[in-house]
Amino acid sequence: MKAYLFPGQGAQFSGMGKELYENEMARELFEKANNIIGFRISDIMFSGTEEELKQTNVTQPAIFLHSVILAKSLGDDFKPDMVAGHSLGEFSALVAASAISFEDGLKLVIARANAMQKACELQPSTMAAILGLADDVVEKICAEIDEVVVAANYNCPGQLVISGSIEGIDIACAKLTEAGAKRALKLNVGGAFHSPLMEPARIELKEAIENTTILPPVCPIYQNVDPRPQTDPEKIKFNLITQLTGAVRWTQTVERMLADGADEFIEVGPGKVLQGLVKKVSREAQTSSAAVPV
Repeated sequence: MKAYLFPGQGAQFSGMGKELYENEMARELFEKANNIIGFRISDIMFSGTEEELKQTNVTQPAIFLHSVILAKSLGDDFKPDMVAGHSLGEFSALVAASAISFEDGLKLVIARANAMQKACELQPSTMAAILGLADDVVEKICAEIDEVVVAANYNCPGQLVISGSIEGIDIACAKLTEAGAKRALKLNVGGAFHSPLMEPARIELKEAIENTTILPPVCPIYQNVDPRPQTDPEKIKFNLITQLTGAVRWTQTVERMLADGADEFIEVGPGKVLQGLVKKVSREAQTSSAAVPV
């Protein structure tokens, strides 16, 4: 069974999606996106600097556009048995699986980026990658700290990203290193994504999601906060709203997809990060990148 995976923030690179622009249908979608966004995001994607691509109002829609337009350009070859997306990638997965329209998906991603940016500015906060410790050890130590600090991204066995206040993350990194973590590495991010500090963004995005038409997808989607197969639009909406303050349970998502029969994982969008994470869960799993149609 084919599982299609959609990457999240951090996968961007200059030149992303450029080869897609040769395709007429893809070109129309890029131009439609430029009009919706109000500036030529395609130009920044194709030839922008790393700095330009790192701006939140560019990064999130750029990754979404690369993933969704690539999926759509595959035409009849895009036949998913299941889909999942990492954080932002969940929106790409829902559009690719025909649960949300291209226009609505893009508008939601723009609203999400803006809401997250505002939440980041309200309180200085950050994230850190913890390598080489069991999930339950990380969870226990975070829970004992008298600051906002939570497990945010369960990326693969032995790699868990924590999220919270700057002080909370500093204390957690010291305690986790003491407990035997191979590394406790602070990340170069603008805020505490997937933590209670994103509550203002969740409230802002909740209304936009509730006002968006979501249809049953063409196949089950495995969502970040509840990695069980989902096709019910109301449950999909609820999980999407919860996502901003809830954890990305990627390890559990891949495990569940494997248990449900996935034997081929195809990453749709920039980079190969998700393929690497799948291999950490199961070495036997087949992984590949979706190829741009000639």
